[in-house]
Amino acid sequence: MEKSVFIDIGLPVSLFIIMIGMGLGLTLSDFAKEARHPRAAIVGSVGQLIVLPALGFLVAWGLGLTPAIAVGLVILAACPGGATSNVITYLARGNVALSIVVTAIASIATIMTLPLLVNQALSWQLGESTNVAMPVVDTIAMLVIIVLLPTGIGMLIRAKAPNIAARAEKPLNGFGAVVLLALIVLISYGLRDHLLGLLIQAGPACLLLNTLGIGAGFAIARMAGVAKEDTLAIAVELGIKNSTIGILVATTILGSQEMAIPSMVYGLTMYAFGAVLVAFGRSTIGAAKV
Repeated sequence: MEKSVFIDIGLPVSLFIIMIGMGLGLTLSDFAKEARHPRAAIVGSVGQLIVLPALGFLVAWGLGLTPAIAVGLVILAACPGGATSNVITYLARGNVALSIVVTAIASIATIMTLPLLVNQALSWQLGESTNVAMPVVDTIAMLVIIVLLPTGIGMLIRAKAPNIAARAEKPLNGFGAVVLLALIVLISYGLRDHLLGLLIQAGPACLLLNTLGIGAGFAIARMAGVAKEDTLAIAVELGIKNSTIGILVATTILGSQEMAIPSMVYGLTMYAFGAVLVAFGRSTIGAAKV
């Protein structure tokens, strides 16, 4: 299947710009605040890095997905949240600082965990004899360059030029949504001959993963006894993933548009779940919490 220049070159560059936008919303004081009371951040990070990937493997196994879709679902589940989760948390009146911190922690940790989880999924689905594997060192290097470095640049801009950061944050978040939509269109066109079958396979799995992720977020947060605003932020973090990273890993690193289908489908459906979370949050948390 042919790959476009946008996917090969434009996607990494676009993701770099998107992650700068995420960094523009981060300050060292955000980390300091959550470090003083770390329970919610720990719960959210464990949910992102352990619970959701486990659910990804479970859903792939339970639904008997084809190898490419199963691996793609694990890729998606292993991805961190993104700037969209921070925006939805804000609209839902959750703890925005916590959402940003959990997103940042997961983005950094994912540099190590995502290659390991995806290789485990490849071995499980395609067997030890397969020639398809994720090069761990190269993947870590790529994720450092397109996730960690731009996030740090964004934080530096926020610290040194807060007015510029404030003006640029919303346009960059909007740019992220445009990039995701462009990716969905391009991949849909590239897979047009058998897109419907792939969507039928991936759609229920993505909806189930989304539902289980949000439910798990509420459950583990409530078991930990964190505040209502923190609980909502954690549920959003487990329900709103950075689908663009999932598409990058599938198409650029593994060279498979089929494996990108779950991230593509999830990138659309997560907004419907986000709207539900916003409605729920605004009906249960007072306006003074914004």
